[in-house]
Amino acid sequence: MSKTIRIGTRDSELAMYQAKIVQQQLEHLGHKTVLVPVKSTGDVVLDKPLYELGITGIFTRTLDIAMLNNDIDIAVHSLKDVPTVLPKGIVQAAVLKRGNVRDTLVYKNNEEFLSAKDAIIATSSLRRRAQWLNRYPTHKIEDIRGNVNTRLEKLEKTQHWNGAIFAAAGIGRLGIRPEEALNLNWMIPAPAQGTIMIAALEDDEETRSICAEINDDETEICTTIEREFLNRLEGGCTAPIGALAFIKDEEIYFEGILLSTDGTKKVTVTRTKKLGEHNDLAEWSANYVIEKGGKRLMDNIKQSYKKTTVFSTKSFTEDQRLLFHEKIVADSDDFIKISLNRIPPRLLKNEIQNVIITSKNAVEALLTNFSAIELQFKNIYCVGRRTKRLVEQRIGSVKHTEKNAEKLAHYLVDHIEGTEATYFCSNLRLDDLPRILSENNITVNEIKAYQTKFDSKQIDESIEGVLFYSPSTVQSYKQNNNANGIAYCIGETTAKEARKYFKDVRVAKVPTVESVIELVNENYI
Repeated sequence: MSKTIRIGTRDSELAMYQAKIVQQQLEHLGHKTVLVPVKSTGDVVLDKPLYELGITGIFTRTLDIAMLNNDIDIAVHSLKDVPTVLPKGIVQAAVLKRGNVRDTLVYKNNEEFLSAKDAIIATSSLRRRAQWLNRYPTHKIEDIRGNVNTRLEKLEKTQHWNGAIFAAAGIGRLGIRPEEALNLNWMIPAPAQGTIMIAALEDDEETRSICAEINDDETEICTTIEREFLNRLEGGCTAPIGALAFIKDEEIYFEGILLSTDGTKKVTVTRTKKLGEHNDLAEWSANYVIEKGGKRLMDNIKQSYKKTTVFSTKSFTEDQRLLFHEKIVADSDDFIKISLNRIPPRLLKNEIQNVIITSKNAVEALLTNFSAIELQFKNIYCVGRRTKRLVEQRIGSVKHTEKNAEKLAHYLVDHIEGTEATYFCSNLRLDDLPRILSENNITVNEIKAYQTKFDSKQIDESIEGVLFYSPSTVQSYKQNNNANGIAYCIGETTAKEARKYFKDVRVAKVPTVESVIELVNENYI
């Protein structure tokens, strides 16, 4: 076969290991492959409305985007991390034979603490936390984050921890399972735990046929039941849910569990069906849990999620809200209100040689006052790729664009034609651009194209982070709030303003709302 299959994977050690397993199996069958590590979802400024396609998985959306953008042919995931509803256009192409399904306790010194009243166990999994507390109600759980190696290092360095819980498959595949470890056979694993899954584009029949050659039918049957059980219970809310199905003597054995987040309440289900008569197994089991008190548990869990952890100074769309990590409760409001000004026709009577546009609001103001044909601009200079794209779609070609106004000003000092420019701006704007141009003997004619009005509200002091998208949103926020927590900023210009007040300021990789959300997620993984 001449086609080389591009295998997309996250760049963590475990993800790379799993991708290499897929690569080896495909190449063993004579197929050509190449690994393509994909690091970040940062640049999602694409023509396709990807976030309307249902891309929600914190660990999978990087590869979803790469696949829909035709940068890779297949993506390799841990199936337990994959959302139960895949994005439009992406399908499960194969699952490999399942590894160890169990959770493993890695402990220090000895196991005596298991019978002690007081002990501290590290895990960031809601499911593991709830099941541990259900079995050991006097113990304490603390969060642990990072990849497998990082978590093992943290366990070793954190003196007051007695142990931490890992997926047996992960530490086993990497060959780093410590001697001080035991499988928790009593703990029901996450749905599809221990399973490597391959995703492909739905319309790529050739690649899907190739992947089918390494699909394990038994694993596919069992994990499909587990994931359907999860899907029917979740209802859009992350909850402590475990599920395990296995086949023995032509029968499918299933066990599932739903717990309260503190482990004090649980509902379990076990059921056996003959292979081939199992199509309603997940549905029956989920309904049983719901009828036995699961609905009340799920309602309580949804209520507990209402405490906000981060706040956005710009309102989210529902698709953007779905991008947040399961641990984050995000609220949002528009801290800036925009009103477009009337621009007198006489100001645009003659062709303007050099025009500066630094926001989409200025574009909207121009098009509200004039038709595109009336906007006779020889050279248009912009800030931001989205502004540039809007200008080129609706007004005309852009001569040059920069990431921020200061960089654009320095560019114009060296490259502007003539010594005069017209700047369509807000009543509130940064001084950098007009100041730098004026200092270099370039006349700036400012036309107030729109009004920016502060409209912030007071938010709870317990908020852990605030999302900002312009210097104005920072200024508006400060009118009614203290600078608490982390400032997540869309770009360096916004970050510069935030640093006047916040001690911890972080900047997104690219200037998009989605990239700011990813920046927030990185702090909670």
